[in-house]
Amino acid sequence: MKHKNNNIVLIGFMGVGKGALAREIVRQNTSFYTLDTDDMIESYTNTKIKKIFATAGEDAFRALEQKTADWLANSVKNAVISTGGGFYKVNNLKEIGTVVYLKADFEWILNRILNAHNAKKKLKKRPLFQDPKKAKKLYDERLEGYEKAADIIMDVSSDEFSKIVEKILKATL
Repeated sequence: MKHKNNNIVLIGFMGVGKGALAREIVRQNTSFYTLDTDDMIESYTNTKIKKIFATAGEDAFRALEQKTADWLANSVKNAVISTGGGFYKVNNLKEIGTVVYLKADFEWILNRILNAHNAKKKLKKRPLFQDPKKAKKLYDERLEGYEKAADIIMDVSSDEFSKIVEKILKATL
């Protein structure tokens, strides 16, 4: 399922491993490079995502995501793009590239974060996980949206990352 821009867009819930998988794809296939939409927004605004939410609100952040999506769709080729958890809502997602939903149970994601060697840092970056009930509610709300937005659904909890990367590359190239 090759997209005209030859981009792979990774969507999924926060903490599922979008950034780590993007880096692994690029390691295995050097014709790609990786971009992270949250990093791009932080760089563009010179402000941390957490601060954008706190000072400007979610609507302002979503507008920045849309602006990023527009740029990606028009300007980027051969990239593996890891996205923020809500990025799947942009109105031109499919124009950016082949959309791969990295799917895992909420408990698997929570355990991945809590058992990471840098768990404190990962939790700090994801303040929503301070309240797992709230995070689970958001996860449940987004589940159907992720599935509808995806060209490919990849269960990431059943295999090691290198195998998942092989499957993603096979399905998208």
